[in-house]
Amino acid sequence: MNFIVWIIFGALAGWIASMITGRNERQGCLMNIVAGVVGASLGGWLMSFFVPGYQINEFSLVNFAVAVGGAVLFLAVLNLVFGRR
Repeated sequence: MNFIVWIIFGALAGWIASMITGRNERQGCLMNIVAGVVGASLGGWLMSFFVPGYQINEFSLVNFAVAVGGAVLFLAVLNLVFGRR
């Protein structure tokens, strides 16, 4: 069940991040999920430097904001590396 929650959480975070970064038209559902899950991991890792012991292990608005922020950062790096087409 936890795996399905991560997929849904990642899809929502990735979708919102793709709209923020302007990649929504070029990226499908699978890339939204990947961006959201990678973004949640990246955001949680970065937050652990600022808040000792921080972990994303439940659904809350703070964790969702961290996941979206991490996904935006991930997609921004992808835009820098691969460029906008």
